[in-house]
Amino acid sequence: MSMSAHTVSIEWRRAPHETEPKTYARRHQSHLNGGQTLNVSASVDYKGEADCADPEQLLVNAVSSCHMLFFLAIAELQGFVVDEYRDTATGYLEKQDGGMAITRIELAPQVRFGGEKLPDYAVMQRMHAGAHKHCFIARSLKATVTIADAAAQLPSR
Repeated sequence: MSMSAHTVSIEWRRAPHETEPKTYARRHQSHLNGGQTLNVSASVDYKGEADCADPEQLLVNAVSSCHMLFFLAIAELQGFVVDEYRDTATGYLEKQDGGMAITRIELAPQVRFGGEKLPDYAVMQRMHAGAHKHCFIARSLKATVTIADAAAQLPSR
């Protein structure tokens, strides 16, 4: 049984490629909630445009964002105040089973806490493990998702 549905629409129209006249432009638009439009293209490695997001980036972003949202919820439930959360996530496109796939995604979150209660290293590890366990996106992928030094913190106030 479906708990919720998540819909996007995309549009593409034929246009000439900027630098290769024998092929087409990969740029298209993704239409998201709230009237947002995102310019998307293939990655530059596959004749895409550098000023657009590519599907691989969007997948990595979805994992990073999902992990962060669960982490923030867990931190709040445990009485911690998060003032800032940053992540530089990297997905690796590699050969697998005769084709290409994002085979692994590495998250590198850094968290700054405020308030009186600050987590220690072990608590940070558990919060990140809980976020990873509950992240819908990570649970949906075959790719391995890891968290580099899950207890990294930004300087607190």
